[in-house]
Amino acid sequence: MPLVTFFVVAAAGMLAVYLYFNPDTGDATAIVQAVQGDTSLIAPSSASDDELLTVPNQPAHRIGLIAGHKDNDSGAVCEDGLTEAEINFDIAQRVAVALASQGIASDILGEFDNRLSTYQADALISIHADSCDEINDLATGFKIASTSFNDSSILEQCVLQQYYLTTGMAYHANTITPHMTDYHAFRIIDVTMPALIIEVGFMNLDRAMLTTQADIPTDGLVQGILCFLEKKP
Repeated sequence: MPLVTFFVVAAAGMLAVYLYFNPDTGDATAIVQAVQGDTSLIAPSSASDDELLTVPNQPAHRIGLIAGHKDNDSGAVCEDGLTEAEINFDIAQRVAVALASQGIASDILGEFDNRLSTYQADALISIHADSCDEINDLATGFKIASTSFNDSSILEQCVLQQYYLTTGMAYHANTITPHMTDYHAFRIIDVTMPALIIEVGFMNLDRAMLTTQADIPTDGLVQGILCFLEKKP
């Protein structure tokens, strides 16, 4: 009997302790909800939601570079065989390398590249050079035309200003042709993508600038692109 009495008392004691310390289902649910809603229990973070979602090493910007006449024809040709396509591709490659050093991705596209109709980037720039013919002493300098399908004024103004300041070349606003203002790529690319075509210089009087000193026009384009990326909405 003393043993039975001991077990009964012990069982009653354990039951009392259990009921006293174990909340019912409703209380437990309330506790969970309170914890979930209490932000003081969440460790603070200095990073914003956007920063947390950013993939490491993912370029924030991308620029499309059409190397004029690439994979199509030679473009203008000098008497010694120097072609416009060579100059365009060389400068496009230099621009791509310089942009990469700034953490900006780029793609070098052909003149009639199959990717153009679906291409997506912050901007598209088509690089060309002007005639190698001996016209007159004024046949030196550059010209720019932007697409009329959207407002590409920020891109145009930035590239024009920076290219002019960097190269010191004259700007030929009065010799821009319909081939530039109605450039074929403007009609097939995404209508929301800023775009322009630039004639980086004349292959005759500006030849040294475009070949042996190609880093100068390259820097002009790069500075124009950086200006655009900084100012664009």
